Amino acid sequence: MSKTDFFSISDLITPEQRMVQQAVRDFSDREIKPIIEDFAQKAEFPLQLIQKFGALGVFGPTIPQEYGGGGLDYISYGLMCQEIERGDSGMRSTVSVQSSLVMWPIYQFGSEEQKQRYLPRLATGEWLGCFGLTEPDHGSNPAGMTTNLIRTEGGYLLNGSKMWISNAPFADLAVVWAKGEDGKVRGVIVERGMKGFSTPEIHHKWSLRASATGELVFDQVFIPESHVFPNATGLRAPLQCLDKARYGIAWGAIGAAMDCYETAVKYAGERIQFEKPIASFQLVQKKLAEMLTEITKAQLLAWRLGTLMDADMATTTQISMAKRNNVAMALDVARESRQILGAMGITGEYPIMRHMMNLESVITYEGTHDIHLLILGQEITGIGAFK
Repeated sequence: MSKTDFFSISDLITPEQRMVQQAVRDFSDREIKPIIEDFAQKAEFPLQLIQKFGALGVFGPTIPQEYGGGGLDYISYGLMCQEIERGDSGMRSTVSVQSSLVMWPIYQFGSEEQKQRYLPRLATGEWLGCFGLTEPDHGSNPAGMTTNLIRTEGGYLLNGSKMWISNAPFADLAVVWAKGEDGKVRGVIVERGMKGFSTPEIHHKWSLRASATGELVFDQVFIPESHVFPNATGLRAPLQCLDKARYGIAWGAIGAAMDCYETAVKYAGERIQFEKPIASFQLVQKKLAEMLTEITKAQLLAWRLGTLMDADMATTTQISMAKRNNVAMALDVARESRQILGAMGITGEYPIMRHMMNLESVITYEGTHDIHLLILGQEITGIGAFK
């Protein structure tokens, strides 16, 4: 039994899913963990991983193979996210954005020409994408967006800006959501090199330091008709994309928690105080037992959500519950693990402080902790409390 598979979750998944999990775990141990502390300390994005992610098959794993995807199920995707986030939340963010927020909407809402043009290149990592919904003044309330499309000959003129966009500084294309003159939200594909399109990077972050974050700025950017999604009108379309991404986060956060917990268990067995390992003390055992319990509960929640996703039965509110619970769990585990390591927990010799800082972003993006609470509250009571 794995140290973090206390309820034998591996028995609930297929041999093929276990192979996917092991392959991505091996990749994370080999390609992410050895380099990620250095990149986080320097606040640099490890661009060399992008095509390696593509070769591994973690970009668009649920997209049909005919478009370059993996044609896999959602539990496999969840396990991929878990094992990548054992390495780093920022690296899982890169994968989540590419898969759930760029490739999925192109597949779901795009024309056949758009699918053929973009999906294979995104799947291999030849191209990197980003997703533009959040704005400087509209985060939790995307309906208030001011980025707009104005009809012109042969297409539209796009004006406005998006903020806190993962992958933006290096993205070859952006899936962008903007309001048309009729007030309805439309999705468009913006390619790097289009006149008036820029992606300034956001610096001085304390969180997701190995992830590239930036703005998307549109100044009279001409969007030809061929770059407009034909099957996406209204805010429901981008919110469907967020459901897919939040699902991956619900699994990914477990990976960060697992890495912190396993680090704490090992350290507690080796650290000697009062002539014996600190693992022998009741308060340390209490922390470890509670962490393992919470990780196990999150695993069961994610697994059940995965079965619902594969049956096309998962609801937005179920995804909200899993994202909210599992990220909060992971942050608590990171904090408790840091306490077990004492002063060593804040150093780059161990991954805990990096995970903790990353999770401070994960608990906010793709819907804040409190917004997901209100989504659940509305489901329970039938009364919206957002205003």
